[in-house]
Amino acid sequence: MSLEEAAVAALLLADAEAARASFILEVLAVALAEVHQEAAAASAVLEAEVLAAEAQAEAGSIKVFIGKYKIKMQKVLLLLLLSASIQTAIAQQAYNVAFYNVENLFDTIDGPNDDAEFLPGAASQWNAEKYNAKLTHIRQVMESLDFPIIMGVCEIENKSVLTDLVGQEKRYGIVHYESPDARGIDVGMLYRKDLLKLKESGRIRFVIPGDSAPSTRDIVWAKYQYKKENLYVMVNHWPSRRGGAEESAPRRMAAAQHAAQFIDSIQKQDPAAKIIFMGDLNDHPQDAGPQLIAGKLNPQITKQSNTFGGSYNYKNEWDVLDHIMVSENTFKGNLKVVANSGTIHSFPYLLTEYKGQIVPNRTYAGPKYLGGYSDHLPVSIRVVLQ
Repeated sequence: MSLEEAAVAALLLADAEAARASFILEVLAVALAEVHQEAAAASAVLEAEVLAAEAQAEAGSIKVFIGKYKIKMQKVLLLLLLSASIQTAIAQQAYNVAFYNVENLFDTIDGPNDDAEFLPGAASQWNAEKYNAKLTHIRQVMESLDFPIIMGVCEIENKSVLTDLVGQEKRYGIVHYESPDARGIDVGMLYRKDLLKLKESGRIRFVIPGDSAPSTRDIVWAKYQYKKENLYVMVNHWPSRRGGAEESAPRRMAAAQHAAQFIDSIQKQDPAAKIIFMGDLNDHPQDAGPQLIAGKLNPQITKQSNTFGGSYNYKNEWDVLDHIMVSENTFKGNLKVVANSGTIHSFPYLLTEYKGQIVPNRTYAGPKYLGGYSDHLPVSIRVVLQ
């Protein structure tokens, strides 16, 4: 393989696997140095031939020289162009921003929340072995996602389970707030402390129709900074469809309205700020709540984001419940969302067969322990840091 071919191959590999940057960048740096050396050598040879041609100045030989000159010039330009491309690849790296409903990540400690369903003495027979297996499964997903720069999660019991999840992976920070949810589950997010600076965080608490006090998951948000660019990330887990989709729709619309108001306030106070909105909305893209947010942000997850047509399977029908939407200004700048990069991940281990249908490989089916991962599939977008 020629030098040019080797460098191009390394460049393509960097584009496809930018998240594995440490090794690839070393290869690219070596290739870049070699490209510069060959370009310099080619230029020196070309200059010498120009001087020789001027000295000889014979009309017949000039025509031959001009042909050689064009060929050598093309080679120099190709090498310089390749050099610039490699420098661009070195200067920027790509990462996933992900969201994952992890399906009931509870510890085994009897806490102040309603966690009776997930204790060693419960019908689920939840125990330390099952809890540790659950943590291992989620870490496997994180590794398959190339350790996302940000990962929003829902259906977590408390901050402690996120601390256990991160374990010895010191690169991750945690954003979490206790929610008043009746089931005792919260939302939160992990972020790469080595890449992003956390400026502030908070929660949006609201009362859903029919209740006299907050009784559902908060919307958790965080403000990050990268090279003086502000990025707001919102993690949602809207009320379920229990009682019927139409009957429960006002509860989800309440969540949508509070999220929309927060987006409006960000865009008014800090118009340059970038926004990434994510979560299990318990609504499909065409429903009223997601449509309200889509009027302000750009949806990135659709039925075309994987081969199954969704992130969740209900009665053998796949659809999108897990969403990521972004503000228009996220498509440019030092932290840039890659257009059309929205993906619903269907790693083989996340799927299983049930009654002839491919469905998520979940942890429980009712009280029966299956030992799987989650009843949802993770979703993500790609961002480039430069």
